[in-house]
Amino acid sequence: MPDPILRTRGVTKAFHGIPALADVSLAVERGEIHAICGENGAGKSTLMNVLSGVHPASSYEGSLEFDGRTVAFRSVPDSERAGIAIIHQELSLVPHLSIAENIHLGSEITRMGVIDWERTNQHAAELLERVGLSESPATKVRDLGIGQQQLVEIAKALAKPVRLLILDEPTAALGGADSDRLIALVRHLRDQGMTCIVISHKLREVLDLADTITVLRDGRTADTIRRDDADRSEGRIIRAMVGRDIASLFPPRERDIGEELLRVEGWTVRHPSDHDRVVVDHADISVRAGEIVGLAGLVGAGRTELALSLFGRSYGSSASGRVFKNGVEVRLRTIDDAIRHGLAYATEDRRRLGLNLIGDIQKNVSAAALERLTRVGLVDELREHKVADAYRYKMNIKAPSVRAVTGSLSGGNQQKIVLAKWLFTSADVIILDEPTRGIDVGARYEIYGIINELAAQGKGIVVISSDLPEILGLSDRIYAVAGGRITGETLRRDATQELLMSLIGAAGSVG
Repeated sequence: MPDPILRTRGVTKAFHGIPALADVSLAVERGEIHAICGENGAGKSTLMNVLSGVHPASSYEGSLEFDGRTVAFRSVPDSERAGIAIIHQELSLVPHLSIAENIHLGSEITRMGVIDWERTNQHAAELLERVGLSESPATKVRDLGIGQQQLVEIAKALAKPVRLLILDEPTAALGGADSDRLIALVRHLRDQGMTCIVISHKLREVLDLADTITVLRDGRTADTIRRDDADRSEGRIIRAMVGRDIASLFPPRERDIGEELLRVEGWTVRHPSDHDRVVVDHADISVRAGEIVGLAGLVGAGRTELALSLFGRSYGSSASGRVFKNGVEVRLRTIDDAIRHGLAYATEDRRRLGLNLIGDIQKNVSAAALERLTRVGLVDELREHKVADAYRYKMNIKAPSVRAVTGSLSGGNQQKIVLAKWLFTSADVIILDEPTRGIDVGARYEIYGIINELAAQGKGIVVISSDLPEILGLSDRIYAVAGGRITGETLRRDATQELLMSLIGAAGSVG
């Protein structure tokens, strides 16, 4: 018989009169992995915040049942005492503290009013062993990779008496090996009796991992898919998410590739602190007008380091090699140099490095080219407003006005603002680093359409992605990167996932 550990009944939540959740009812069975899918803005995060007490019971309608009894959480500590823990996509670790200090932050182990470091480190070591992380509890979090930090977050959650673990986009920032390790851990926790809710945009991963899948659309439950359903497919999830079939995940495109815009020869970059360590090793790449060039590789292969160092030497202690723009050698010593020569770089971390989240759309769109809007040293705010509003319309940014706070928008809309910012610089070579990370399938289709349109305008596009189907679906030509080196080059028509995997596995990572 079904044995739900969690049940929601008619949960409805609105912000300023606009519904975020509308009569959501679902049941999570004890000891299962239950995935929640939906487009950005579908209500996934709001629902998780209700379940974890971020939104107190007084702020929404409907009811929650946990472990057979009705609960009304007033705060996060309330839900934690009941046995619910949530790990958000944006990690909440303190980088300058040790693993042990992070795990016990707020729940210190003390003896006579003083922290008992022996028991603290011993308990942390036991938790690290449970999550499969072979690091010393004394290791500073800043010295860990993102995959290892995810495991520390889980260990921190397991330090409490948790019975329901909620993971929000746990593999969004991870490469293949780290994703596999995290997925294996989630399965292991389930097999030990833990119930897990996983929010993810990675549909293939969801289908492989989840026992039950709930799809939200426009704040409502659109579908529930179980392991033994006859139709358990990406297509069914997509139909439920967006209300329509997406025959192809990539919009059609007519290719018109022109003259060479950018050529890089022998580009070599050293690590910013370990000057003896080469992270980009004699890389040669080129980009033509109207061409989409993919950089395929594992996390740590050197792709982002290559892009950042080209973009005004934003990375590395030294960079050598030659860069040619439209056949003429140029020197890109600063970001201003790069922008002046028509380069743009949209970072993989849009929330931390790509946008001012507390600023409005207008200020973000104009940020990289303010000099185009100044008059006698002052920004012409009327022109700035008109420019931002034109991009809002052109790129279908879903916001009431350009005065909307950027941090309040969905990931897909934030990514469109990043693109608008760099388009306003009149760049003709645009580097997009993980352009659809953390973005749902519907918003991805829109982003792909914008990328295709930019190529049709004659711009050269470089796409860095850890998602091989994305690289194959977008690119005209693909470079494989491993261990800081270009290990292969292939035209799209000749490329397969197997070929790319063999090329990107040709050398170790750079860290």
